[in-house]
Amino acid sequence: MGIFTSAEFNSLEELFEYELQDLLDAEHRLIDALPKLADKASNPSLKQALENHLRESESHVERLEAIFEQLGIETKRIKCEGIVGLVKEGDEVIDAEGDANVLDAALIAAAQRAEHYEIAGYGTARSFARQLGNEYAAQLLGRTLDEEKAVDRELTQIAEASVNPSSV
Repeated sequence: MGIFTSAEFNSLEELFEYELQDLLDAEHRLIDALPKLADKASNPSLKQALENHLRESESHVERLEAIFEQLGIETKRIKCEGIVGLVKEGDEVIDAEGDANVLDAALIAAAQRAEHYEIAGYGTARSFARQLGNEYAAQLLGRTLDEEKAVDRELTQIAEASVNPSSV
């Protein structure tokens, strides 16, 4: 969600719905971007982590769709401007040339920026769900939040164990 949006929010329910729509768009955009990042990666662990996260992202979409269904609202995407920018930055890394290890470090940096954005979004949405008394949505969003945090930790581990030391 952009900080300056033309949307109107008159209830936490409306804001929650908007946040879900934003997250749905973010996931779809990342599903499109992750294969390109994985293809660019030269480190086998990084390539595998990105491919695994693609499959997780597909399940994140399924969870969001389940929440839309549970709420009885249309499954709809609202353009996630934050992810649009982060994907654009990732595309710049994909188009870059240079040392394979340094490029892998840049891929990790780009992927972690997106992960941190998603962590913030899912944490917020889970809080909204809890405030609205929707434990079903809170649990699904919490599972996704945990997976996003795990990917971030895995990317850090790959960077520290094999990518970054190789580029020094």
